[in-house]
Amino acid sequence: MIHEALASDAVAAPVNINKASIDDLLAFDALILGTPTLGTGQLPGLDADCQGESWGEFAPELESADLAGKTVALFGLGDQQSYPDDFVSAMGELYDLVTGAGAEVVGFWQNSGYEFNDSTALDGDDFVGLALDQDNQSDLTADRVATWVASIKPALGL
Repeated sequence: MIHEALASDAVAAPVNINKASIDDLLAFDALILGTPTLGTGQLPGLDADCQGESWGEFAPELESADLAGKTVALFGLGDQQSYPDDFVSAMGELYDLVTGAGAEVVGFWQNSGYEFNDSTALDGDDFVGLALDQDNQSDLTADRVATWVASIKPALGL
């Protein structure tokens, strides 16, 4: 949905992080990275139950990469009703990884319109990227994606 909203031939096709290398990411000046939140607010693959999945094996490569000069927009998927204490918290972990590697993050998103207790993806009153809840607010996703994509396009050079 995000890729379709970008509607630009200059945008590469989405890549599953399981099939990506750090060189794949370093080839671009701008990135859009996303993740679901699993367990107690972790990136998939960083807990014992999900080893070898998604971000688990890729996170150390990203952590040691040089992302200086890269612009990154983030999005996270979560369930604010079933997991109100860790809503989209994996996006916060992803934020820490990319900023720790020197990237500039754009596309912060307001937290109004959500009902949750806590999230490590908050920076002040805003999420560090687009927060999506397909379980409870799927009817809002299309509008949220369109608004967010329009807001990040200039920062991504589109």
